Amino acid sequence: MLPSSRLPEESAEAERVCRRRAMDLLARRDHSRLELERKLTGRGFEPALVEQVLDDLVRDHLLEEDRFVESFIRGRVRKGQGPVRIRGELAQRGIEEASASSALAQADCDWTALAAAVRAKRFGAEAPADFKERARQAKFLQYRGFESEQIRTALDLASDSD
Repeated sequence: MLPSSRLPEESAEAERVCRRRAMDLLARRDHSRLELERKLTGRGFEPALVEQVLDDLVRDHLLEEDRFVESFIRGRVRKGQGPVRIRGELAQRGIEEASASSALAQADCDWTALAAAVRAKRFGAEAPADFKERARQAKFLQYRGFESEQIRTALDLASDSD
């Protein structure tokens, strides 16, 4: 067994290494607290140490859920994903439903226009020729995370443009 006089030094070293690893991850992109917790514990750090380091990062404003959520939403909008899918992915990353809904409501995005643009990019400007094609395009937009009304409007906009 190690002498007790070395334990605080080893503890401080472990904390320093854990914080450095967390900072390295945050330097690449924003993470949610749950994502960082999973990654750090997956790399062998003790859960209590991870919690302490994450609390310190939050206190130092280096780990901010709001900033993560805004960045995440912007990135998913650029990829052409809708609010349903984004909300689900945020939930998987430990973001509460209320925070996700609030951030999506504040997002500067016309979801219907985005759905129409995603549809046009994938299927072209022409409206669906028949019911089967309309259903196929609707299923695609549903998979991308758009709500029923957004999908219906996007498909109707395509029909109106003909």
